[in-house]
Amino acid sequence: MYQILPYTKLQAKKLNVIVKSSNKKGKKIDVFDKRGNYIVSIGAAGFLDYPNYKLYFGNHIANERRRLYKLRHSKDRKIKYSAGYYADKLLW
Repeated sequence: MYQILPYTKLQAKKLNVIVKSSNKKGKKIDVFDKRGNYIVSIGAAGFLDYPNYKLYFGNHIANERRRLYKLRHSKDRKIKYSAGYYADKLLW
C-alpha cells in the first residue's frame, strides 16, 4: 500500500480534496471531494513520483524527473479535474 507523503497532503489541502491510499490494483491514491465523494484514482503503483524521488535521490534528480514528467504529460495534465490533472497537482 502506498504511503502518502506530506507533500501530497499539502497539495491536496490546496486543491480542497481528500487523498487516501488506493485499494485499486495498480493505483497509488484515491481522490475524494470534501464530502467524501470519489473523484478518481491516480498514480501508477510501482513508479516513483516527485516526493519519492526527492526522498530517495534528492532535489536535483527529483526536479529533473518532474520536468520530464510534465513534458511527457503536457496534454492530459491540463484538463481540469481529470486523472492527469490530479496526478500532476498531487504527485508532481
